[in-house]
Amino acid sequence: MAALAPASRTDSRFEPALMRRKVTGTLFYGACVAAIALLLLTLIVLLVDVFVRAAPWLDLQFLTSPPSSRPARAGILPAIVGTLEIGIIVGVVTFPIGVAAAIYLVEYASDSWINRLLQTNISNLAGVPSIIYGILGLAVFVRALAMGPTILAAALTLSLLILPVVIIASVEALKAVPHAQREGAYALGASRWQMVSRSVLPAAAPGIMTGVILAMARAIGEAAPLILIGAFTFVTFLPNPISGQYTVLPIQIYGWANRPQDDFQGISAAAIVVILALMLILNALALIVRARLSRHIQW
Repeated sequence: MAALAPASRTDSRFEPALMRRKVTGTLFYGACVAAIALLLLTLIVLLVDVFVRAAPWLDLQFLTSPPSSRPARAGILPAIVGTLEIGIIVGVVTFPIGVAAAIYLVEYASDSWINRLLQTNISNLAGVPSIIYGILGLAVFVRALAMGPTILAAALTLSLLILPVVIIASVEALKAVPHAQREGAYALGASRWQMVSRSVLPAAAPGIMTGVILAMARAIGEAAPLILIGAFTFVTFLPNPISGQYTVLPIQIYGWANRPQDDFQGISAAAIVVILALMLILNALALIVRARLSRHIQW
């Protein structure tokens, strides 16, 4: 019993420190839970407020009619069509360029200072404010290339905006493929391109597609670059897919939200619900595509 006394005295010295650590850990856990609860509560309150304002205006007529100066007749069909047309062009432009750039950086580029600088700049471009891309689109596509304020100019501007995001997502998806899979392809006599196209790309496809779809969701929610390059807030006709005047959902919401009448505030809330639904559809599509493609991959 006497031999255990020193150990007991040692334990008694550590008990206050252990108690302080437990209290600190409990307080930190409680602070994290409180922060998450506050964020969720704020989000729920905002969503409930938007849905309550939007409910009287959400109907088929609202979805299939052009905007009008009379709230009872106003709709968002041209804005929906413009948003979808721009989204399709953005996807067609950014997908091949972004994936090709990622393949080069991961599979072909050497570890030189130029390539490291290139990767750093791509990461920095992903954090550039969207209004800067609007200025670039105005200078290059609208004025220098004389495209004017058209859907094509808007889509190319948004393509520049999300291209760094697509490249970064594709790079991470390619890096996630085990190196042993590449060695196995080489062991079977495959060339580098055969290894990339038949072994690495199929394995990285879920991550690449998820990144592309989420980047497109960001693009269709942008308003600042499009306002800068000349998008319209009031378009009563379906836009030409390439060269016509256009509007999109974020700009239509912006235009209605600035109107003083209460009815237009309700209409803008209804348009917010529509764009939220579109965002949720794209996010759900990303999850479905990732799950479907992942079923066929075994590492």
